[in-house]
Amino acid sequence: MKSIVQEFKVPFTYGVYFTEGLFHLDNPLLVDLIKRQNSPGPHKVLVVLDEGVAQAHPQLVGQLAAYTAHHAAAISAVNPPVLVPGGEAAKNDPALLGRVLGAINDFGVCRHSYVVAIGGGAVLDMVGFAAATAHRGIRLIRVPTTVLSQNDSGVGVKNSMNAFGKKNFLGTFAPPFAVLNDSGFLLTLEDRDWRGGIAEAVKVALIKDASFYFQIKQNARRLAAREMEPMQDLIFRCAEMHVAHIGGGDPFEFGSSRPLDFGHWAAHKLEQMTDYKLRHGEAVAIGIALDVMYSKLAGMLSEKECNDILSLLCELGFDLYIPALSQSLETSAGKLHILQGLEEFREHLGGQLTIMLLQKIGVGVEVHHLNETLIAEAVDQLRKWQPSSLVGVTA
Repeated sequence: MKSIVQEFKVPFTYGVYFTEGLFHLDNPLLVDLIKRQNSPGPHKVLVVLDEGVAQAHPQLVGQLAAYTAHHAAAISAVNPPVLVPGGEAAKNDPALLGRVLGAINDFGVCRHSYVVAIGGGAVLDMVGFAAATAHRGIRLIRVPTTVLSQNDSGVGVKNSMNAFGKKNFLGTFAPPFAVLNDSGFLLTLEDRDWRGGIAEAVKVALIKDASFYFQIKQNARRLAAREMEPMQDLIFRCAEMHVAHIGGGDPFEFGSSRPLDFGHWAAHKLEQMTDYKLRHGEAVAIGIALDVMYSKLAGMLSEKECNDILSLLCELGFDLYIPALSQSLETSAGKLHILQGLEEFREHLGGQLTIMLLQKIGVGVEVHHLNETLIAEAVDQLRKWQPSSLVGVTA
């Protein structure tokens, strides 16, 4: 027998930058990043823009045209931007993926060119998938416009499309060229989208950093009231923790462990069960509440800390229970539909089922089995839960 074994390492480096007025003529961040490349310019840039962002910021298309014209020595822009619907619709419709790939083809966007994706997490996921697969990879610059995409999904190395009724069934691991967070985009968010990203911050704080959790708790009323300063602090710390986790462990998820998906096995299924009317951050808040309640019932987490976490989620404005949680499978009366999310979660990661639960605030622990009876009891406890009757933990 003969064999050839090949091994090589490829380093990945990308920055997550925080700014305001990204496309103002006097803001050099984007053009300076593009100028860093060794190949001669100007570099072709294709912008894909979330329609909802364009409507909320009617001056943006004009700003983009003025910015690229002002920096024409470095940027050869494809105008106008490609407009795509925002929200989960962007990941559910293969025709939208085809539209972006068609634009890459039609305008000759090459591997030394750039795709700039401006929008929420779903748009970034879909455009990222297009950029990663066209020519086996085009430089992607992400411009996240929601709290959730600025502090979580937009700063990572994953992109995806939904297929076969499953969230993120198609996708690749492809680090972006850069992530540019402009806090100005947050000012026009609906309350649901402002609030939704906070769930991801609570998630990472619960499993990794108790001090961050108590910081969120201290600022809960200001966050709910849409004060920008505590939100900027939350986004930076949450993004910092996500990036540190990606770089320090298993960035391309070759193993079966995915601790940053605490609360997500149920969240992903709830999104699908509600036809994505439930937004991701809202679903994550419910998924966190379910796994926190389960952790308490399993004897892992104290009742006091369980109540503190649920009270915080309520104070931030989240619902912790929706009727879909109690929905039974049509083919099996009495068996919760949500339980299908466990197998789909295991299948998505591969290997054995690995779920993150909570031992105490700031300390997560992985388990490889969940008791279906306890899950059903946790659902029932959430249905009955009343925050006014509970006393929280003091920081």
